[in-house]
Amino acid sequence: MAVVILVLTQLMFVVDTSIVNVALPDIGRELGFSSAGLSWVITAYALTFGGLILLSGKVGSVIGPRRALLLGVTVFVTASVIGGLAGSAGFLVGARALQGVGAALAAPSVMVLLMGVTTPGPQRSRAMALFVLAVGAGAAVGLLAGGVLTQTLGWRWVMFVNAPIGVLVLFGTWRNLPEMGRRRTALDVGGAAASIVAMVALVFAFTSAADRGWTSSVVLGAFALAVVSLVVLVACERRHPHPVMPLAFFSSMRSAGPLLSMLVVPAGQVGFLFFTTLLTQQVLGFTPIQTGLALVPFTLGLIATNQLTPRLLPRLGERLIGIPGLSGLVLGIAWMALVAADAGPDTSIVTVLLPSILLGAGAGATFAPVTAVIMHQAPSEHIGAAASLNQGLQQLGGGMGLAVLTSVLAATGGLEHGLGTTLLATAAFPLVGLTLFGVWARRIPAPDTPHA
Repeated sequence: MAVVILVLTQLMFVVDTSIVNVALPDIGRELGFSSAGLSWVITAYALTFGGLILLSGKVGSVIGPRRALLLGVTVFVTASVIGGLAGSAGFLVGARALQGVGAALAAPSVMVLLMGVTTPGPQRSRAMALFVLAVGAGAAVGLLAGGVLTQTLGWRWVMFVNAPIGVLVLFGTWRNLPEMGRRRTALDVGGAAASIVAMVALVFAFTSAADRGWTSSVVLGAFALAVVSLVVLVACERRHPHPVMPLAFFSSMRSAGPLLSMLVVPAGQVGFLFFTTLLTQQVLGFTPIQTGLALVPFTLGLIATNQLTPRLLPRLGERLIGIPGLSGLVLGIAWMALVAADAGPDTSIVTVLLPSILLGAGAGATFAPVTAVIMHQAPSEHIGAAASLNQGLQQLGGGMGLAVLTSVLAATGGLEHGLGTTLLATAAFPLVGLTLFGVWARRIPAPDTPHA
């Protein structure tokens, strides 16, 4: 039962990253979002989740992982209810940011508790298999659930649905999960705060530029704040004994390249889902359920290759798996850009399904090799920080990339004329990731192979 509760918790967080996508057109119409402002529904969650997860793992060590899980899920459920009741765009964006705070606080404790309540061997293997299945299937569940809930009960239920699930998780955690040991550690609050301010300022600057123009004093001020925050971040990380973002990761391109790849690749994936949702509903006239079904092949392709990749990695190596995977991401998004350029009311759903399959297959073959290289090339004293940074960069990259792409959409003619160009620009992000990974990733030697 303890494993079931933890897997359900992880599933809830993963579903929430995709369930809102299908509801975005309805949210935009009811709450009066601009085309650029609508992206904040996604980025607000991603920025707080990605920014705080660098710190929250250490918070869990200080207060105990069970307490961190209970506190995080409570915040997440409360924010979900607030979001479902939102009567304005700003109210919903604030609720989404608070959801990210709760998810960031709880997520690192899920894996810690999963390892704590299982024993090495078949039991832990089964638990990890369920955990991986929740991660892989969560996106598909979110897309389908988002379509069904939006079309039948209304978009607010993509937020409200977290309440009963969260209450079940809280009750199950209280009844079935033991508290584990706590340890005192120095928290890098300054570094975490500086990183969040820098990312939020950058996203705000790019998003505002779409509405206000690049020379606006607000936009220039946001860019200036981002630069100052990054300087403060570097200063904090140099002095703190346990930095949230160790500068050693960026001392050479061999270690920084794969990390930067993990920053830009999710930007392409998030951009694909965001703009394809707008394409299917606002250009092609699909219903929310049809949109969910059109995007499910993306997740099915991801699950299929994600299950196969771990078996192939020892034989073929990370580069021979990761490079074709990243290439599939680039080609899948570029294919969807061609679909968007010629889209019209008579466009078949099949034209959306095929690039979704290619993109999903590429994604499934990408994240495991890139993650393996990041963990192997990280300095030995920063392995734990590398794991948190890997997860945080995925969220931050998605949020920042979407902000840049909304500016591209506004500059190229909006939904009516600019979707094809914007999706083509989206493909540039995994293309950069392909270059970074292809040039600087090194094959991980087998255990019995001596290091050079």
